[in-house]
Amino acid sequence: MTVTGVQLQEYLAGLDYPVSREDLVRWGQENGASTAMLQVLRALPAEQFESPDELNAALSSLS
Repeated sequence: MTVTGVQLQEYLAGLDYPVSREDLVRWGQENGASTAMLQVLRALPAEQFESPDELNAALSSLS
């Protein structure tokens, strides 16, 4: 299964920023994210994201 940007955005809606990759993975694990979604989150660079726009840019660079 492929994860789309829209699915990620819907899933991550309501997150408080700044957020780190580790926070995103933990959020996914605690909220029942699919294996595919967790793989995408783990593929993000190990950095902190200050806003949804920064996170979107990092997610876009994975494609």
